[in-house]
Amino acid sequence: MASATTDGFGHDTTTDEVLEGIDLSGKLALVTGASGGLGAETARALAARGAQVVLTARDLAKAGAAAQAIRDETGAQVEVEELELDSLASVRAFAQRFLSRHDALHLLVNNAGVMACPESKTQDGFELQFGTNHLGHFVLTNLLAPALLRAAPARIVSLSSRGHQQSPVRFDDLAFEKEPYDKWVAYGQSKTANVLFAVELERRLGGRGVHAYAVHPGVIPTDLSRHMAKEDFEHVRQRGGGKLQLKTVASGAATSVYAATAPELEGRGGLYLEDCHVAEIDDGSEARSGVRAYAVDPDAAKRLWTLSEELVGQVFDL
Repeated sequence: MASATTDGFGHDTTTDEVLEGIDLSGKLALVTGASGGLGAETARALAARGAQVVLTARDLAKAGAAAQAIRDETGAQVEVEELELDSLASVRAFAQRFLSRHDALHLLVNNAGVMACPESKTQDGFELQFGTNHLGHFVLTNLLAPALLRAAPARIVSLSSRGHQQSPVRFDDLAFEKEPYDKWVAYGQSKTANVLFAVELERRLGGRGVHAYAVHPGVIPTDLSRHMAKEDFEHVRQRGGGKLQLKTVASGAATSVYAATAPELEGRGGLYLEDCHVAEIDDGSEARSGVRAYAVDPDAAKRLWTLSEELVGQVFDL
């Protein structure tokens, strides 16, 4: 089982409780997929503690409304930018715009994602869940790495999921060319990739003050579940031991905020967090929490990095 922290944070801890007493004045945070749900709450919570925030989204009108609500509540400076993670051209164009205006980036929260969607491809021809959840953020993070290094100490937070337990990265059949497509296996390998990315980022950047984390936010009713039918929710319930213990949006975003700001994580990274604490490795067949060993395997993390560079056609020498 995962170990608890001494501060009492847990399943129902909220973003504001995590951030109590923390001052983010002078910090710049970037949150992807922030037009609603966990992304908007993460951005709001960080702004409430003094951070300047950049929101990215596909739907600019919806993101604009979320940004205005944050400004009205917090008085913070909030920018809105278009970003489609299923298009590497969009990712590269956004990174160029961002770097032209911002020299340093203190907090990068890779929040956006898709889940359990029908078989489809990104605009670059990758399997949609792996391409969006991993490759889009892989390119984005690497392009923004110079700004993160200039801001060091800085942090990178990537939203994974307990769904990573459904599959390791299928290096021999990423795109389901050999076996029939399974939306849950595809989701699982993309979420495992998010953890492995944090592990390799930590190896490459941790010594220079940029630390990386992967988080499981919990089960929260947001737009992420828009592709899910009744039987899909039953699938999730059964994997949770017959229960579906839901979180509010404020408690769902809490682990992201914890990873981005917790003082006790300073100088540490390459970790998988859940319920606002560091999870332990658990490979048991009945595991309902914890992280699979294959998701934090440093050799798999290096292999994924190399493969990702080959797929996107760009080498990142960090």
